Amino acid sequence: MAQQNAAGTQPGQNHSVNMPKADYDTQAFLAKNLKYPADAKAKKIEGRVIVKFTVDADGKISNAKVERGIGGGCDEEALRVVSMMPKWIPGHNDGQPMHASYSIPVVFKL
Repeated sequence: MAQQNAAGTQPGQNHSVNMPKADYDTQAFLAKNLKYPADAKAKKIEGRVIVKFTVDADGKISNAKVERGIGGGCDEEALRVVSMMPKWIPGHNDGQPMHASYSIPVVFKL
């Protein structure tokens, strides 16, 4: 049986994994497209919504869900804006595009 190193590959085996990334400023995109919910404004709700999503092998965003929300309509707005993000550069495993999960903070500040 061949030995494996800490990365789980055999010695001398080339194994590379690249995580997905956007080729644009995601925070600027979010800030430009985010609409502060009226309920959250009225209740002075501020904070950070964490949205987890999948970057598909073709770079599309899918399966967005709130991992940590703050209420007042902010969770739904964060999902709306993340779901409309342009394509990302997908992650790669040994040169092949792959699905990868990613989390991003969406900040609501009055």
